[in-house]
Amino acid sequence: MNEANELDLERYRNKRKRVKKMKSGIMGFLLIWVLISTIVMSFLVYKVYSLQKQMNSILNGTKTTSLSSSSVKNIDSRLVQGNSGADEENLRAPDDVLKVYLTFDDGPSNNSNQILDILDDYNVKATFFVNGREDENSLAVYKRIADEGHSIGMHSYSHKYKDLYKSLDSFIEDTNRIHQLILDTTGQDCKLYRFPGGSSNQVSDTDMSQYIAYLNDNHIKYMDWNVSSGDASSSQYTADDVIENVMKDVVRYKTSVVLMHDANTKNATVEALPRLIERLRAEGAIILPITDETKLIQHVTLDK
Repeated sequence: MNEANELDLERYRNKRKRVKKMKSGIMGFLLIWVLISTIVMSFLVYKVYSLQKQMNSILNGTKTTSLSSSSVKNIDSRLVQGNSGADEENLRAPDDVLKVYLTFDDGPSNNSNQILDILDDYNVKATFFVNGREDENSLAVYKRIADEGHSIGMHSYSHKYKDLYKSLDSFIEDTNRIHQLILDTTGQDCKLYRFPGGSSNQVSDTDMSQYIAYLNDNHIKYMDWNVSSGDASSSQYTADDVIENVMKDVVRYKTSVVLMHDANTKNATVEALPRLIERLRAEGAIILPITDETKLIQHVTLDK
């Protein structure tokens, strides 16, 4: 083999080595990238799942209604486990009249008028815990709720946990704002409140006792729930799910306060409403709006 051929062969071998080395580097990089991506994605999925599970349990009442005395004490020493509806006095006996209070949080929404139409068709009065919206359609919904004999309650103006529960001052400002909006729109001096997340929510960084004390001092009654429709969940649910979630629990109590939502995405709740009313009536239930005489369902109360 002459010198030129040997040189060409050496160059060919060196080129193959460089290509092989480059391929190895690329494969190594890809493997590391895939590994890191998998770890990051797994972590993000876990965090999202944990957050969703926590929020669903708070909003659906599965966490708030099962607080032990010790866990309530950890929230604040002045808070005690309240009347969540599961007390012996409220358990239903076979001959007891079943009182059901259908409540809708988070409106007004695009579904509000359809919900009101259904309630009107069945001659049913319900309770709407509303947020603050000042567009023309929302103002009309506030007025319609009041004019048609439904109860209206405050559910905060902003419904932004971080802002609402930042301090007592922010809570008072928000409460005054939604109170004034309802007063200006409906003429009603609203004295009914539902805490976003419930009175025993674990979203607030500040203990709930000061907010409860403020409502108590201003003769504003707060109402939680003892039956959840499950429609607060971000997972897929159907009208049948809503109905079964409600019916499996309302039969347990003499007084049932049912948590549902009036929001743009809650179409299954709207779809379920006619059949739910029919099922409740078949069970012998009386469907009522919340009034001053309604039994208070409160997850936690302030120890006096």
